[in-house]
Amino acid sequence: MHVPIFSDVIIILLLSVGVILVVNKLRLPSIVGFLVTGIVAGPSALRLVKAQDDVDMLAELGVILLMFTIGLEFSLSSLSRLKRAVFLGGFLQVGLTIGATYLMAVFWGFSAVEAVFMGFLLSLSSTAIVLKLLQDRLEMESLHGQVTLAILIFQDLIVVPMMLLTPMLAGKGAGNPWTDLGLLAGKIVGVLALVWFGARYVMPRLLFVVAQTRSRELFLLTIIGTCLGVAWLTSTVGLSLALGAFLAGLIISESEYSYEAVSNILPFREIFASFFFVSIGMLLDVRFFLENPVTIVLITLAVMAVKLLLTVGAALALRLPMRSVLLVGLALCQVGEFAFILSKVGLEAGLMQEREYQYFLAVSILTMSLTPLVMLGAEPFTTFLLRLSLFKSLDQGLRIQTEQLPPEQEQALNDHLVVMGYGFNGRNLVKAAKYAKVPYVIIETNPITVRQEREKGEPILYGDASQEHVLEQAHVEHARVMVVAISDPASSRRIVVALRKMNPNSCIFVRTRYIHEMEELYRLGATEVIPEELEASIEIFSRVLAKYLVPMPEIDKLIGELRAGRYDMLRRRSLTEDEWSSMHVSLADAGMSTFQVSPEGELVGKTLSETEVRQRFGISLLAIRRGGQMLYEMTGDTIIKPDDTLYIFGPPERIQEFARKAD
Repeated sequence: MHVPIFSDVIIILLLSVGVILVVNKLRLPSIVGFLVTGIVAGPSALRLVKAQDDVDMLAELGVILLMFTIGLEFSLSSLSRLKRAVFLGGFLQVGLTIGATYLMAVFWGFSAVEAVFMGFLLSLSSTAIVLKLLQDRLEMESLHGQVTLAILIFQDLIVVPMMLLTPMLAGKGAGNPWTDLGLLAGKIVGVLALVWFGARYVMPRLLFVVAQTRSRELFLLTIIGTCLGVAWLTSTVGLSLALGAFLAGLIISESEYSYEAVSNILPFREIFASFFFVSIGMLLDVRFFLENPVTIVLITLAVMAVKLLLTVGAALALRLPMRSVLLVGLALCQVGEFAFILSKVGLEAGLMQEREYQYFLAVSILTMSLTPLVMLGAEPFTTFLLRLSLFKSLDQGLRIQTEQLPPEQEQALNDHLVVMGYGFNGRNLVKAAKYAKVPYVIIETNPITVRQEREKGEPILYGDASQEHVLEQAHVEHARVMVVAISDPASSRRIVVALRKMNPNSCIFVRTRYIHEMEELYRLGATEVIPEELEASIEIFSRVLAKYLVPMPEIDKLIGELRAGRYDMLRRRSLTEDEWSSMHVSLADAGMSTFQVSPEGELVGKTLSETEVRQRFGISLLAIRRGGQMLYEMTGDTIIKPDDTLYIFGPPERIQEFARKAD
């Protein structure tokens, strides 16, 4: 290995450990620690890193792996559901930012082309930082998480035309710009078609063949090769490596092996992604920052405030609840990593001077460094804003006609079920309620879903279930049972508080993902909390014990204790040694098997008494399946017929002996 990069990697890793320990003590996100590490080790501070180009290469690999895992945890079907948010929300966010920046830059004396280029830079947000934070906070599946992802996808797509247009703005473009744009659009369509074909037909078959080899090394090589191969393909046609990695993740996400792929990639992603954040910190010129601290801080605050307002304006067009609108705005108020790449193109084209470039770097890195803190305080800040009369009025204005039920449906809302969230769990619950003829009402934040289901006749309301005026429309004060079935932990907690306040005596069921979230939800007033993590373990637990022929009453007893103790029983065994042993007498040396009677076999036409199964072979015949029906009540006169399936219990070697002689 080249010595400088080897020593640089060691320095970065060891310095990161110390910095992140301090950062974690201060209860700040680890990303802040990596950015500080880069600033300290960078060329403008201690100058500990010598081969910065090699570090940048590792950083780019980190972004590729980060985008790849995000694509793995997403899917083409999910992306198709977000197309409105991608194209409408993304277009408005980028367009409004470019327009506002243009007006302000021209006012301050910049030329028109420089103003447009500044708009390009400021319209982009940090995909790597924002999505990493959303993943860490378990908010990727929330409404604001999905819309944030959609807008970031549009930004990653639009950065390619921006890079093509930048030399043209400076008057250095070659050829017809419309021809170039048309060619680029054709390349994008071709890549997307290739991704769709690979996801549907190629990768599932390839991964099945690879999985059959049971070679962990081959599986890992296939996954990483796909990631880097698609990323290289997109880069060769003028698109970004990161976008290609995201598309590669989408290809594999459509197969049944996506979860195994995620578990294999995560360790590599965490290491290389840390180098990305460190490399961003290295770009900051500490001396320039110290010479102009007030100007840089003021510009930073202005940029974040303007981006917040403009992103909120774009999100309002999607008819989202006000809380989600604000959270999207706070998540996207920084300048992104692709802006650094674009700024270098502009610097070379003469659209920026060196001093302006340093201001841009300082402001951008500062916005990225503040992003973890902004998102950490986003929930309480949003809650505070929604209490103000201005934002209450805006929230009221966002209501759509589907926020109220028809009179005949509203009259049925008494002693009813309220379902908050109309995803997979919510839909199944509604099906069960229909079957049992239980009156119900649904609350959902996706306006398209609300409108579609309303047309089908479903009693569904649009709105944020943590807001009391929405809950009033669902008549929660008269409900018997209320179920919170959403994927946003913070929203679930707020909804439980609001429900318990409005109906102190009802049953509140909450679906959550992890066991550690249970205690807080119970404290806030939930009647029952069903964590997916616990329920999955119970399902495995019960099926495994059933395979060991543990009696169902005993399995039910263990499950009851597990649920009652909220997973405490996993740390101890509830049965005594004698009880446990009595359940397994002879089971270790015995097993159950099936045997199909051949039409030419010697058992055909004989009664059970004549076969002398127990006397000759020491095994027991438990049941016979004949013509799709099970025969449990058998006598010595029961005749064995061709194609009967015999269920046999006994030592494996005796069963094999029986099968050889009876076949």
